[in-house]
Amino acid sequence: MSSAEGAKTLTEIYSEVERDHRFKRKALVDRMVSDIYSNAEQIAGEVVTRDISQRGSWDARLDSILTSRWLGFPIMAVLLGLVFWITVKGANVPSEMIATVLFSLEEKLSIWFLASGVPGWLYGVLVLGMYRTLAWVVSVMLPPMAIFFPLFTLLEDLGYLPRVAFNLDSFFRKAKACGKQALTMCMGFGCNAAGIISCRIIDSPRERLIALLTNNFVPCNGRFPTLIAIAIVFIGGTFASIGDTIAASVVITGLVMLGIAVTLLISRLLSATVLKGEPSSLILEMPPYRVPQVGPAIYRSIIDRTIFVLARAVKVAAPAGAVIWILGNVYVGEMSVIGHLASWLNPLGRTIGLDGFILLAFILGFPANEIVLPILIMCYLSTGHMQEFESLDELRTLLVDNGWTLLTAVNAMLFSLLHWPCATTILTVFKETGSRKWTLLAFAIPTTVAFMVCFIVAQCARLFGLA
Repeated sequence: MSSAEGAKTLTEIYSEVERDHRFKRKALVDRMVSDIYSNAEQIAGEVVTRDISQRGSWDARLDSILTSRWLGFPIMAVLLGLVFWITVKGANVPSEMIATVLFSLEEKLSIWFLASGVPGWLYGVLVLGMYRTLAWVVSVMLPPMAIFFPLFTLLEDLGYLPRVAFNLDSFFRKAKACGKQALTMCMGFGCNAAGIISCRIIDSPRERLIALLTNNFVPCNGRFPTLIAIAIVFIGGTFASIGDTIAASVVITGLVMLGIAVTLLISRLLSATVLKGEPSSLILEMPPYRVPQVGPAIYRSIIDRTIFVLARAVKVAAPAGAVIWILGNVYVGEMSVIGHLASWLNPLGRTIGLDGFILLAFILGFPANEIVLPILIMCYLSTGHMQEFESLDELRTLLVDNGWTLLTAVNAMLFSLLHWPCATTILTVFKETGSRKWTLLAFAIPTTVAFMVCFIVAQCARLFGLA
């Protein structure tokens, strides 16, 4: 396309803006970006290409394998699965070590507070509420992020991530989204807030918004502990059994695949409704493969990603811990405020295959997904402060005694996968978009999807006598 034709297109866009005052600046920018991409796509169609096999370089031979139609997807799945497996397995020991240190410090704080004669309510708010919540958030979030983000950065430095986007581009094009959304989706596995930030790599404003609004459908490391614990407890018997661990891993893998499928489906629906438009061509400069610089990669991922995301989580988790302790220790009649709230939510919870306590745990866990299960345990035990069990057998007994069935477990995992973003992610969406409208949609879309899916599963199970 000639430059004159390109100028004419931009002139037409400006004329439309002058005729129709409803056009806004972002719409103008989106139209201009779409026009640039369409011009580039037409030009690219006239470029002479040659078979990659004719290029004798090492990079070309690797690309012929890693981006091939038959081998590209299996290799991609194995590599990303390996990163995920290393993250989950590798985070267990450091998580326990950090928890041991932080909770031993809690014991010293308790001794100091009690010896100093401070009021019991102040000790409860500051130590059992704020500090204990912070200790759990840090011990659960820090190790997985400290492993996942460096591994992801190493793949980025290696030059592999652009190949991932290339492989997935066809799926996202069918959803009228951008192939780069695959990269932002992968970042969401570590932390959805980091996935939101990574959406900056998408040039089109429309496609960037689609990626922002759907990133929550892949589970972050804050939701994995809940998903893994429930899967092991209800899919398997004992934690130490290899067969049970494999079965639970298959369930988690299935949930991850479901999250990706929902991401594509909602992206397509958004493209057909509030964010109408055609997908832009994925224009990627395939960088040469190179040996990653391990030191700088680890430093960059820890400082720019891990610490950044953890700091935001800590900001919202501390006040949440105080509020949760207060709700669990303030009584109205013979029942705590938490008990009254759970009773009020119970009819809605039963409708979607859960109960009032489970729904309340997710609501109170809005500041950080890591605290959902401890809150639920606190609610069932009526202890007034968050706590965890030392074995999953004890957890299974508690859940079953409180009416959990296989349907409850399935819907609890589905709700955990699909429900609203945490406070850190919502805050990140607002900072990235500067819009209350898109921030509200980022909350409303997954919330609606979670309730609809759980309602359908619950009603079908009851219809066919499975619950």
